[in-house]
Amino acid sequence: MNELPVVNRSQELYGAVRPIINKLPSLEKQTIGCRVEDGILSLLESFIMAKHAPKAHKTVYLLRATAQIELLTFQLRLLLEQKLANETTTHQLQAKLVEIGRMCGGWLKSTQ
Repeated sequence: MNELPVVNRSQELYGAVRPIINKLPSLEKQTIGCRVEDGILSLLESFIMAKHAPKAHKTVYLLRATAQIELLTFQLRLLLEQKLANETTTHQLQAKLVEIGRMCGGWLKSTQ
């Protein structure tokens, strides 16, 4: 199946986050780790729903994805502030998230 670049980038983000979540202490893995993982999966879901939605409904899914990107940015910042993840790795993840946000914004702009 031919996937959208934004879906591919989101899958890459998920793959990059999994090792970090696996290294978290048990309590943090069950709290912030689960939130980050679920957030990325929800983001992927929003992009796939937008891909298949009629043009009139794409905006709703893309706005949802934009909000999820903002939440993920905040959650990654929490990982960094709590010193639960390596600073360099976290900045790389945030850069991927910024790229995904730009792609989402461009797609959203094209639907309006």
